[in-house]
Amino acid sequence: MEQLSQTLERFGGVYLLPFALAVVAFIMIGAPSSWVTLTVAGLAMGMMVFLMASGLSLVFGLMDVLNFGHSAFVSFGAFVAASVLAALGGWLGSDSVILNALALILALLSAVAFGVVAGWFFESVIIKPVYKDHLRQILITMGALIVSEQVILAIWGGTPITVHRPQFLEGAFIFGDVSIEVYRVFAFVLGLAVFIGLHVLLNRTRIGLLIRAGVENREMVESLGFRIDRLFIGVFVLGSALAALGGAMWAGYVTLITPALGAEMMIVVFIVVIIGGLGSIQGTLLGAIIVGLTANYIGYLAPKLSLASNMLLMMAILMWRPNGLRPAVK
Repeated sequence: MEQLSQTLERFGGVYLLPFALAVVAFIMIGAPSSWVTLTVAGLAMGMMVFLMASGLSLVFGLMDVLNFGHSAFVSFGAFVAASVLAALGGWLGSDSVILNALALILALLSAVAFGVVAGWFFESVIIKPVYKDHLRQILITMGALIVSEQVILAIWGGTPITVHRPQFLEGAFIFGDVSIEVYRVFAFVLGLAVFIGLHVLLNRTRIGLLIRAGVENREMVESLGFRIDRLFIGVFVLGSALAALGGAMWAGYVTLITPALGAEMMIVVFIVVIIGGLGSIQGTLLGAIIVGLTANYIGYLAPKLSLASNMLLMMAILMWRPNGLRPAVK
C-alpha cells in the first residue's frame, strides 16, 4: 500500500485513480464500444451522486453534523421534479426545444426551491437543538427520514411513478458502434458546472473564507462581528438544495421512482463522502466518479458482485487512506 501511494503521488496523486480504473476495465472488457458506453454511464452516474453527496460532505465536514436525514431531500427533490414535469407534459412532448428546456428548468428550480425551504426548516427545528451531540443527531435525523418517507407515501402514494424526460434529452449520440445517451452527457455537464461553482465559492470568495475560518476558530470570527450561525445555516441550506437537485436528476436518469429512493441512495452517498474525505468537494467528486465507474464496470464484468462492489471499494480505500482520498485540511 505504501509503495502504491508513493507511486501515485509521484505521477499525480489520487486523481490518477479513475484513469487507472478505466485502463484496467478497458483491458478486461475488451470491446472498445462497450467500454466507452460504460465509462460515460459511470461518469454521468458519478456526477449525479456528487450532487447528492456534496451537500452532505459540506455539512458533515464543516459543521460536524451527522445528518442521516439528508437522503430525504433527495427523495423530495425527485418527486417534486417529477410532479412538475408531469404537469408540463405538453411542453415535454413539444417539438420546441425552448418549451422542453423551460419545462426542465422549472422542474429543477422547483426541486432546488423545495430543498432550500426544507433545509432551512430542518436545520432550524431539528438540527439546531442537537449541535455537538452526535448520538442525538443520528437518532433524530433517522427519525426525520422515516417521517419524510411516510409524508411522500401520503402525498404521492406507494405506486412507482414514471418520470418523463424532455424531448431534446431523449435519444443518443451515435459514433460508429458507440452509443452515448444525451441525458448522461447533460448530467455530466451539470455536475461539472456545480463542482466548479462550489470550488469557486469555497476557495475564491469572502463567504467561503469566513465559513472555513468559522470552522477553524468560531469564537475569533464571531468576535470580529460576523454571524457564524447564519453562515452555517447557509451551508446547510445549500447542501439540502444540492441534494434535491441530485434527486431530480436521478429521477430523470432511472425514469421510475419510489418513496424508498432516498433510503436506497443514502448508502451510496455516505460511501462517497467517506472515501472522498469529509468536507472536501474535490474528494467528494473523486469518490463519486470512482464509485460510478466501479458500479458500471463491475455490473458488466461480474453482475453478482455489483451490489457488494461499493462496500468492497470503501474497505480497500480506507485500508489505504483511513481519512479518505482528499480530506479537507483543517
